Amino acid sequence: MSELVISLGPLGVFALMIPESACIPLPSEVTLMCAGFGVRQGWMPFWAAVAAATAGNLLGSLIAYALGRAGARRGGSGRSAPGLARCEALFERLGSRAVFIARLLPLARTFISLPAGYARVELSPFIAMTTVGSALWALLFIFAGWLAGAGWARLGGTIGDALLGLTALGIAAFFLLRARRSRLSPHRKL
Repeated sequence: MSELVISLGPLGVFALMIPESACIPLPSEVTLMCAGFGVRQGWMPFWAAVAAATAGNLLGSLIAYALGRAGARRGGSGRSAPGLARCEALFERLGSRAVFIARLLPLARTFISLPAGYARVELSPFIAMTTVGSALWALLFIFAGWLAGAGWARLGGTIGDALLGLTALGIAAFFLLRARRSRLSPHRKL
């Protein structure tokens, strides 16, 4: 991932942030810290890195939002119905603020757009909350990468591999727990 950011600059940041916001858990922290390192080295301007990350997040989020809206038109059924009901309750309680809050939380930021689309959060507030939350996230991690400086060049790949591995383990643990609970109590779903 860091090679893409280094070779393509803001375009690489943009390209890597799209899947991260479209429910494909690529660690945005690694992309953004690498971008911060690139800013420190003079490979890209700070604001170009932030704008590219924010735009990539917005595009990926709109893709996931559209998928959620399409799922809402078909209606939730079977195993997904309880989870979808919880998502709808969250958006009824918090509205578009739920999108903003999730944009500042690891992993939640990756998946919030899908339930937002399903819950039919209005598009304008969804875009506004996604843009502001994504920009703050990008600012934080690009600045952290800038502060890390030369140490990032040595550790970036290792950190990226570790975060990717932890994400995969977290997803696997979720599905294993879900399967276990389904076997133990067929009427109770996560």
